[in-house]
Amino acid sequence: LPHTWPLPRIPAARDAMTAPTEQIEPQSYQEVATALASANARKESVRVRGAGTKEYLGDLVPTDVVLRTTALRSIVAHVPADLTVTVAAGTPLAELRATLARAGQFLPLDPPHGESATIGGIVAANSTGFWRARHGGVRDLLIGTTTALADGTLTHAGGRVVKNVAGYDVNKLLIGSLGTLGVIVECTFKILPLPQTSSGLVASFSRGSAAFAAADTVARTPARPAALVVESTARESWRLLVLAQGDPDAVARTLAIAGDAARAQGGTADPHDDIELGLGPLRELPATAHGTIVRASLPTAAQNAFADVATRLAGFRHLVADAASGIVRVHVQGDESSEMVAADALLAAARVCGGSAHVERRPPALRARLAAWGEGDVPGLFLMKRLKEAFDPNGILEPGRGVVR
Repeated sequence: LPHTWPLPRIPAARDAMTAPTEQIEPQSYQEVATALASANARKESVRVRGAGTKEYLGDLVPTDVVLRTTALRSIVAHVPADLTVTVAAGTPLAELRATLARAGQFLPLDPPHGESATIGGIVAANSTGFWRARHGGVRDLLIGTTTALADGTLTHAGGRVVKNVAGYDVNKLLIGSLGTLGVIVECTFKILPLPQTSSGLVASFSRGSAAFAAADTVARTPARPAALVVESTARESWRLLVLAQGDPDAVARTLAIAGDAARAQGGTADPHDDIELGLGPLRELPATAHGTIVRASLPTAAQNAFADVATRLAGFRHLVADAASGIVRVHVQGDESSEMVAADALLAAARVCGGSAHVERRPPALRARLAAWGEGDVPGLFLMKRLKEAFDPNGILEPGRGVVR
């Protein structure tokens, strides 16, 4: 990537969440590091922005500088024989997918906003979709990073081979950090051959308990579907969407198991060759910014109990559960007061069910009144504070964005 200085300036953006601010767009890794060192010396706060698809996450506050990573756009190294790829953080996932597809390979991540999201943003937000059921999430596929720290240091963790020397896995600290520990400028991933075939099934139920029971049956078999999703828009209307990938025999076997499990719970099951058309909108939930979304991480056995609470709430609109992992997202919509009541109820229900939850998205008018991470104690908060102090002692990176204030 080229190195130029001074940094290009681009017009400041205005939106409902942030005040106007200076924006810079570094053209190289070293320029990112230099910009951070300069901001750190002046104690200027910095927001990190890729494609801007995750700006609803966390608690945004005005910053002095917005550092955009979109000029860091490059497939740095692709070694098909080793099943690895190294990519600059500002590269859109769609661009990486196209490059890998030409070699008959793919990165098995299907995050929300996949058509425009950048690689760095996906890692920093730990943005994982339904394929996690079979392939794992970001933490399972990321094997190396290069990161610019607040003091201007460029650090490297992991490597470009699947097996690395044992030691502290700094990569996992960066996953989900929302830019609060450093600016990710390069990532290396494990990749896979494209599946031979892909197909799906949609099962319908009148009770949530039946849908979750069928999903649990499938999850406990060796079938390992690529996606196992329960959704509902009303208490009497539930669907189980199953995606199977692999060789034709394995796909047929997985769908047969799913169909039998659905019918055993009193549901109907119909094949759906292009199941991704149904799964796509569920990753966004909703594609518009209306309403509030709460994201819960639950024991899989507790999903039905949590869903029962969610569907009884005033303003309930939609529930989508990654039934194999216990990630459940609930969309509620109403006036400000009712959305706050519903969000509080969902956060409490997640704790009662043995899990945790946070507010993933809420309208701009509620940002000051409804905290993203809730008001109670956060598990591991002490360690998070120590990490923040070690990586960013002046607190310039993404102030207020993460759990640590």
